Amino acid sequence: MPDREATSCLVGWEAYRVETVERRAGEQPAVWIYLGRPSCSPMICDGCGQASERVHDIETRVVRDLPILDAATWISVPRRRVLCGQCGPRLERLDWLERHARVTRRLAESVVRLCRALPVKQVAAFFGLDWHTVKEIDKRALQRSLDPVDLSGISVLAMDEFAIQRGHRYATVVIEPHTRRVLWVGRERSREGIRPFFDLLGEEGCRCIKAVAMDMNAAYANEVRARCPQAEIVYDLFHVVAKYGHDVIDRVRVDEANRLRDDKKARKVIKTARWLLLRNRENLKRVQDGVHLDELLAANQALMTVYVMKDELKQLWRQPSTQAARTAWQAWFDKAIASGIDPLVRFAGKLAVYLQGIVASAAWPLNTSILEGINNRIKVIKRMAYGYRDDAYFFLKIRAAFPGVPR
Repeated sequence: MPDREATSCLVGWEAYRVETVERRAGEQPAVWIYLGRPSCSPMICDGCGQASERVHDIETRVVRDLPILDAATWISVPRRRVLCGQCGPRLERLDWLERHARVTRRLAESVVRLCRALPVKQVAAFFGLDWHTVKEIDKRALQRSLDPVDLSGISVLAMDEFAIQRGHRYATVVIEPHTRRVLWVGRERSREGIRPFFDLLGEEGCRCIKAVAMDMNAAYANEVRARCPQAEIVYDLFHVVAKYGHDVIDRVRVDEANRLRDDKKARKVIKTARWLLLRNRENLKRVQDGVHLDELLAANQALMTVYVMKDELKQLWRQPSTQAARTAWQAWFDKAIASGIDPLVRFAGKLAVYLQGIVASAAWPLNTSILEGINNRIKVIKRMAYGYRDDAYFFLKIRAAFPGVPR
């Protein structure tokens, strides 16, 4: 094929023509394409979008394009500034090259597609670009597609925390439970930390919120009461049962092991049964684990009591009405007090403060179990990139991973 016919196959730089193509050999081969601009081609102002015939100045810019075969591709572009009657000197609008960009639009789109599946470091190595260049391309694309977030029609929320760094540093994620869409992510788990979300929601949006599912985080509850006083706070079953396991079952297990310090065999059985007691019976996969649990509970009355009371506690979230939930709570509370087991009595007293949020689950069957799955996915996102130094970029990646499902 003649050279002129070969260069005519190189397309994608509308309003320009290929004047010269040069291949440079070396350890990293490169193809240099020099573009020229026909003098008769129309120019569009990048400010107002109007056509302009006057040229203010021309500056040659070198940009990267998608690789050609084994070679990196560099484009030399005579970039014009038009003298617009309305805007003054402004860059000419090009569909294939954004303003001040050093890579073509199609290369940027390819970078963004790969960043959905690979860490920035690997994408940068694949295209031979700087790490910061790839990160900024991906971040700008996420900002264009995700911001501003649409918060219209939101009536229920769920919020939870997740660890963002070592040393008890946390962030908060807010989702719409029905669509599983991440609405907002922010640093901290304090009232001040989540306040920007309610500012973003606005007064009208806050008035539309009917219920919010959360764990027993006083900061979350206080901010919701202040900004959405009409909303029901719904405490999540998962977190309450997890706290019960830590504060009651684990504490009773340790107390019983200490009481049996002279019976080394019995003490060892109880000391090594922690995960067996904390795990739900339906999750025991081995037959011998079920047998071991039954023998353990039959031999120790205190452990039997707190284990059974855990199952009864779960039933509070499965009541058909708030009145039934209150009745079930009173029965559970009376049993807890009557048991005389100190950790159980203390837990029941502390839990009574959260009664309204517990019985609200009968009217609003919400929970943060979806958030637990999201938090696990967040860990994967963070681990793939070996962590993020830019919170805004990290939070955009989280929102992009959970766009929601149609109602």
